[in-house]
Amino acid sequence: MTEHRPWFASYPKGIPRSLEPYPEVSVFSMLEGAARRFPDRPATAWFGAHLSYAELLRAAERFSAVLDGMDVVKGDRVAFILPNSPQFVIAFYGAVRLGAIAVGNNPLYTQREMEHQLSDSGAKVVVCLDSLYPNFAPVFARLKIENVIVTRLTDYMAFPKKQLAPIKLRKAAKAEGKPWPPVAKDAPVRWWDDVMGSAGVAPVAATIEPRKDVAALVYTGGTTGVSKGAMLSHFNVTTNARQAGCWFGDLIEDGHDALMSVLPFFHSYGVTGSLALAIMFAMKLVIEPRFDLETVLHDVAKEKPTLFPGVPRIYQALNESPATRKHDLSSIKVCVSGAAALPPVVAEKFHEVSGGARIVEGFGLTECSPATHVNPCDGTARIGTVGLPLPDTDCKIVALDEPDRILGVGEAGELCIRGPQVMLGYWQRPSETASMIRDGWLHTGDVATVDEDGFFRLVDRIKEMVIVSGFNVYPTEVEQVLLRHPAVFKCSVIGVPDERTGEAVKAFVVKRPGKDVTAEELLEWARDPERGLTGYRLPKFIEFRDALPESVVGKTLRRVLVEEERAKAAAQA
Repeated sequence: MTEHRPWFASYPKGIPRSLEPYPEVSVFSMLEGAARRFPDRPATAWFGAHLSYAELLRAAERFSAVLDGMDVVKGDRVAFILPNSPQFVIAFYGAVRLGAIAVGNNPLYTQREMEHQLSDSGAKVVVCLDSLYPNFAPVFARLKIENVIVTRLTDYMAFPKKQLAPIKLRKAAKAEGKPWPPVAKDAPVRWWDDVMGSAGVAPVAATIEPRKDVAALVYTGGTTGVSKGAMLSHFNVTTNARQAGCWFGDLIEDGHDALMSVLPFFHSYGVTGSLALAIMFAMKLVIEPRFDLETVLHDVAKEKPTLFPGVPRIYQALNESPATRKHDLSSIKVCVSGAAALPPVVAEKFHEVSGGARIVEGFGLTECSPATHVNPCDGTARIGTVGLPLPDTDCKIVALDEPDRILGVGEAGELCIRGPQVMLGYWQRPSETASMIRDGWLHTGDVATVDEDGFFRLVDRIKEMVIVSGFNVYPTEVEQVLLRHPAVFKCSVIGVPDERTGEAVKAFVVKRPGKDVTAEELLEWARDPERGLTGYRLPKFIEFRDALPESVVGKTLRRVLVEEERAKAAAQA
């Protein structure tokens, strides 16, 4: 990387351009190091109960003994069907200690989606939450996965929650018509408490080649097709956690901070942006199994997290709840928002309701472990951009029709990235790997621009661009205009077939509670010259809905809307 990169001049004071040489270490070594430096420091906070770093290290070592007893060896895949929990943390670090590959799975998946992922990864062991077991037991049977370890949400809770929670869970199960207990006595499973209690001596930790050995398979969200397993090496994960941690400068101090862990650990943002980052800097992980507003507010006030990585819909929910102002959120120093565009009004209001927390927008993708860009945390963040490349992250914008031609300032083209966080490739997909990583550059599939100061702005996904009469229409730009209307809560824009123009713009709109607007009023509003939607960019169709399909981290799934439109057209035909 050369000195002339424009973003270097915009780096906050004290942030280095490079962190090289990076330590050649395993992911497990981060936990070992934190436990050595701060053995008595709380590592996890879970419904009022805490595990120290020394306790977490011993538990991870014990779980590696459990896996060793199941003949798991280096390179085997260990899958988790778990919400965020101490068990996820323990199992993750226990697996990578043996050199096994950790595979996170979305607990909300259908059987079809789960079967694809478990089959594709070739999982040898599955760790599953008891209440989820009935959903996927047929999948385990079809794939002949013999080693299924079942755990309960209450396993690491403290008294009296450990005794009271099952009563609440049983009532909820009965109300939903689900079996209780969820796992029959004769089910072919092994229980977490039993295997951890009977585990033998922890085996010697595997010898890891950080740049070559895979630590985790993190599956892409499937927003543009079938999910693929991104192979993240030990080097990818540890360097990306180091890059992200460096960006916060003096805002975090080794062994003195806490991180609110709402982002799911099976997602790339949760793996590195929460789990690895917190362990590397010996933070206290305030673990949330899901985003529950009251629980999150209670835990922020009690556990005092300083970092709160999240997605826009989380901050928006906190902004709009009257309960937020009744809790002390002043411990939060900075929030990094990703996965979807951050409306400026959301960041401004959260700064007010939290008592001073600053939200900065960043960018990443699963294939980059995931973080590549973040706005400065020193007050110089540029609204509407995803910020500056992290140290040792090189970027270029290339022409959509000529990938070898590098574009200049302000020109929209494909964002390409090169750096130590770029994945090894897709699991068992060499051709797709070769098409995405070319000459050392990862082609993101995202249309972006860069300004003269090195701040990058995302325009849209190449595959989701709409072409109307030969003109490019970027759905995100249309969405941003519609979202400014006071009656619009959420919206998503796609292209639909049109006999005259090839494609036409269609908007799906969710109204704000208590607000109303017609399609004609919304179009008239968007047509205003000050809002910048020229004729071919205006939606030809507007459909109002109660909700939009979203990924687990709040990204609208345009692909689902496109599939619905195709099915509707086929039915009409």
